[in-house]
Amino acid sequence: MAMSVASWLTTGLAGLAIIGLLILLVIWIRVRRLRPSNDRSWVNDNSRNSTIDFEGDIAKIKNIRDFNWRTTRDYDEKWIDEEYDLSKVDSIWLMLEYFDPRHRQMAHTILSFQFEDGRRLACSIEVRREQGEKYHPVKGLFREYELIYVWATERDVIGVRTRCRKYSVTHLFKAVVLGPGNERRMLESYLKRTNDLANNPEWYNTITNTCTTNIVRHVNEVYPKRVPRAISILMPGLSPKMLERANLIEMSGTLEETLAACEIDQKAKEWNGEDDFGDVIRA
Repeated sequence: MAMSVASWLTTGLAGLAIIGLLILLVIWIRVRRLRPSNDRSWVNDNSRNSTIDFEGDIAKIKNIRDFNWRTTRDYDEKWIDEEYDLSKVDSIWLMLEYFDPRHRQMAHTILSFQFEDGRRLACSIEVRREQGEKYHPVKGLFREYELIYVWATERDVIGVRTRCRKYSVTHLFKAVVLGPGNERRMLESYLKRTNDLANNPEWYNTITNTCTTNIVRHVNEVYPKRVPRAISILMPGLSPKMLERANLIEMSGTLEETLAACEIDQKAKEWNGEDDFGDVIRA
């Protein structure tokens, strides 16, 4: 009798396992058939792809986002076109936003490029959301969202995070760039990929195609093996220790002292709306 029960249980579990595998196979086949698109009903802040025309050293960038955010739902929509001299980029900044300090693994990363004339241009690599759509990391594994490079002013893309989000904690680090001309090569790499995505959309993937994995891809394209493999690439909230060990950011004392010195939320909240936002958060 005991053997019969054990045999029945074994057979039943094997059957459930087979059914589970078949369900996963059907889901996998269905997901594999999905194709990314740039033609959907996007939320306003993801509604436009940036595109770039190159004329020698000059990059003409269309659809730079310059929203004036009062809250995450109340804003003035504005898109601008600007020209930048690629030979004049002289430094790169890394922004790290913790969505909620109680969950330190989850974070978002943004690069901002600074030019000799003091102008700054930021790029946020993120999920491109449709109207009514919310982000969830599990959905990001199954071709739910496209990927977008959002080119924006700092007062827009950093301002909305530091001034309008209740729980976010945001740090701004000056990046250490090794090798002459690598700032320009980084910017060119970003701009060329932006054009590629405008013509050939891609799926966002929570593990393989995110803000941080793309930053690492660009850095290692410009400077091979500059960023080592690390779990913090998948969980960017854990990245400060890796950034310190790999000499990727300028330090101000210990790591804890650097994090404290680079926290910009309060400075951003005190911005008067008239002074240069980038100067204020770096003061």
